[in-house]
Amino acid sequence: MSLRDKRATYADHRHADIRLYLARELEDYAPMPLRIPPAFLLSGVASVCAIAQPAEHAHGPTTASSGVVTTAVPLVAVDGQPLAANVQRVAEAFDYLGAAFPAELRAELSKAGQARDAQRLQQLLDSRVLLAVHINPEVRVKVGRGPAAAALQQAGYTPVLVKVMNESGGTQRLRIGSPQSGPVYAGMSKLAGERMQQPHLRENENITGRTDRFLEVEMYSAPPMTAQLSGLEVEYAIALLYSAEAGRREATLTFDVGQGTQDLGFRAELPVLFEIRPAVAVKLNVQDHDGTLTMGRFQFVDSQGHVFPPQAKRFAPDLFFQKHIYRADGETVFLPPGQFTMSYGRGPEYRWIERRVTIPATTPRESGRGPEISVKLERWVDPAARGFFSGDHHIHASGCAHYTVPSEGVEPVVMFRQVKGEALNVGSVLTWGPGFDHQQGFFATKVHALSEPMTQFKYDIEVSGFGSQALGHVCLLNLKEQIYPGASGSKNWPSWTLPVLRWTKAQGGVTGYAHSGSGLQIEPLLAARRLLAQLDANRDGQLDAGEAGRGLLPEPLTMTDSNHNGLISETELTASHDRVADQLPNLAIPELNSVGAQEIFVTAALGACDFISAMDTARVREWNAWYHLLNCGLPVKASGETDFPCMSGTRVGQGRSYVQLGKRDGFDYVKWCEGIARGRSYVSDGYAHALEFTVNGTPAGDEVRLGAAGDVTVRAEVAFSPETPLEVMYGGAMPVGGRRYVGDTVVMYETQAIDRAYQRGERRVEIVVNGTVVASRDVPADGHEHAIEFKIPIERSSWIAVRQFPQLHTNPVNVIVAGKPIRAWRASAEWALGCIDQLWRIRGSRIAASERDQAAKAYEQARAFYRRVIDETPAGQ
Repeated sequence: MSLRDKRATYADHRHADIRLYLARELEDYAPMPLRIPPAFLLSGVASVCAIAQPAEHAHGPTTASSGVVTTAVPLVAVDGQPLAANVQRVAEAFDYLGAAFPAELRAELSKAGQARDAQRLQQLLDSRVLLAVHINPEVRVKVGRGPAAAALQQAGYTPVLVKVMNESGGTQRLRIGSPQSGPVYAGMSKLAGERMQQPHLRENENITGRTDRFLEVEMYSAPPMTAQLSGLEVEYAIALLYSAEAGRREATLTFDVGQGTQDLGFRAELPVLFEIRPAVAVKLNVQDHDGTLTMGRFQFVDSQGHVFPPQAKRFAPDLFFQKHIYRADGETVFLPPGQFTMSYGRGPEYRWIERRVTIPATTPRESGRGPEISVKLERWVDPAARGFFSGDHHIHASGCAHYTVPSEGVEPVVMFRQVKGEALNVGSVLTWGPGFDHQQGFFATKVHALSEPMTQFKYDIEVSGFGSQALGHVCLLNLKEQIYPGASGSKNWPSWTLPVLRWTKAQGGVTGYAHSGSGLQIEPLLAARRLLAQLDANRDGQLDAGEAGRGLLPEPLTMTDSNHNGLISETELTASHDRVADQLPNLAIPELNSVGAQEIFVTAALGACDFISAMDTARVREWNAWYHLLNCGLPVKASGETDFPCMSGTRVGQGRSYVQLGKRDGFDYVKWCEGIARGRSYVSDGYAHALEFTVNGTPAGDEVRLGAAGDVTVRAEVAFSPETPLEVMYGGAMPVGGRRYVGDTVVMYETQAIDRAYQRGERRVEIVVNGTVVASRDVPADGHEHAIEFKIPIERSSWIAVRQFPQLHTNPVNVIVAGKPIRAWRASAEWALGCIDQLWRIRGSRIAASERDQAAKAYEQARAFYRRVIDETPAGQ
């Protein structure tokens, strides 16, 4: 019987076991040699680098280039029309993937499709099949080797043809896997994955430290292909295979259609020896806006949305949780041949530019060099040229999204790339709980040796994951000593923050609270019940005017009493708290049950705290606490941070401080930290700037003295990027839940509306006096500087600042009238007292017993300060 007759006979046994039948009927046919035609020159998308090439003999046993003897792919009896439709979609998909079938084959497929000749369609395609999947009537899956050569392209996604013979008629999703596939790293926390909306990066982490994870596999299910099987007796599918390595590599491929569907005896897996062509080393030439050579941020994406290099295959210095990479002038990126969308820039002060690039399949022989891509970065704003130097005081090199495998965090050279690649002048890399023992070895009393004149970074400390974290995480900057006296590494530190802050300031350091909004949220029902328990003297479950007058309500009684019966119920009080949660400032006492600016109300009053962090948690929470402290005359400044990569792993410098040090070619890190403590700065997300802000010619961080009440002149030059993302964290979108969540980089909120001013390309700039907006002006977000000027009447000692909610806030200029201290609002001091009481109630037990008496005395000293402020504040203010 001829081979063709045997195949025809097999078609009548389509419910028989495919592999056993073929093994029996074809065992006497000797293997035939395989010829691999030259690889196609690819176009279309960069992710497509090569396709599995057909064997010369389509339906006989063959020897592939890897030396594997392959069995012919069987023909299956099936209706011609649906198979023709499937084959048409497969051909279109290969075309879209940049690996188009030859024109002759396309013509033959079209002809067979028109004739609805299912056997001819299979004959034409089966020589290109790399993997033959069989699903038996009991939905057991096994896989065999097709005749196509196992040829891949390093650094690119190769489409390979899969023939699926489906006796079950099921329409499940066909899944491909491999023990050689998956992340090369381990250590991303669950919380970090959820915050970044990249939980898939934690799947199948390399917790055992395998060194053979060179492969990535996926079934291609985007249109025109489908996610599920059709249920047809036979159909063709496409798998995409990516290799991070070149040369000869063996991988085991597995298939299933759901848990427990793999056939027994390892028949659902197949070892394949691949020949992998090397990637193309593409040199990047990176010029800054002024022609100097620098480092840029790059992102390469193919038409399928694949990011290159794939995140799961990245080792430092490329970080797996970032879609982009950083490259300095002259450095390379390994890419496959094809086309990409390349985006490039260098932080939010630069334009983010897109352009199409094509990577050739071969290196130009005449030059002897690989391909090069040259870019010149474009700034839309240059704060350093105006004397403002940017920095992010809260960056981590371990923990959250960073590695535990292959290392305990990353090294200084990696962090330097992050800082320089985002055009930050300063990066404070803070060692904290995770990886403490490893990371503390990078500490020095001065900036790290890798620092450059315009890019400096220093290792310091965040007390987090140890010590006083329950009373708020604190950032300790410009340390000369990094271990608290008597402590051992991260062990045996004080359990509350005041001693740590005082120790830092004694050595010339700068102190402040991290991610300040964490714990400053308002829980309306809980807050209402606390107030009722405190003020409801007769325990009737409501407050009358007398009872309400003995405490601090979030709104006046007349506004809270919605039914106008003269009493406040729990429901009315809850609604009141809910309303004010969107207001800035507000008087609702927060929960103080987390790790932000918790003990700041104590330490600021006692002179131990320099700054409150801003720009990474919800803006109303951050600025509300800051406003109340300023209203009490306290010299607390705002400093911008990212808390990378815990609050956000997108990039460093999402929150930053711009410190005014004057125009210079370089700057001093110590003076930058001093500028933070003095408030000679503004905080921003980098897309918004106040390049000048003065009150009567005096800049932020200084004082204007008036002998009596009078007008002052407020001037500012502001600039806003037209490329600001329309996202909650930048204020361009209002989240579901309201204004209280705007500015938060921690949670990716669902949005309910786009800000109309942003849609018009405008930003509202506001003049704030003692927390109240007294003037405003809309200015274009066009990448240009705009001068604004206001005459503001000042009746008593006050603080004045410029803001654009939520992107920008200057530190204040204090206007001192008749030598009197700032006592702006009595309710601010009452609010701070309420916060101290709430903190002691909910977190006081976290303070070690041996330290609690000392802490109780300090808390009472802080209370005494705020009571004095109340006494010194005129009635009605």
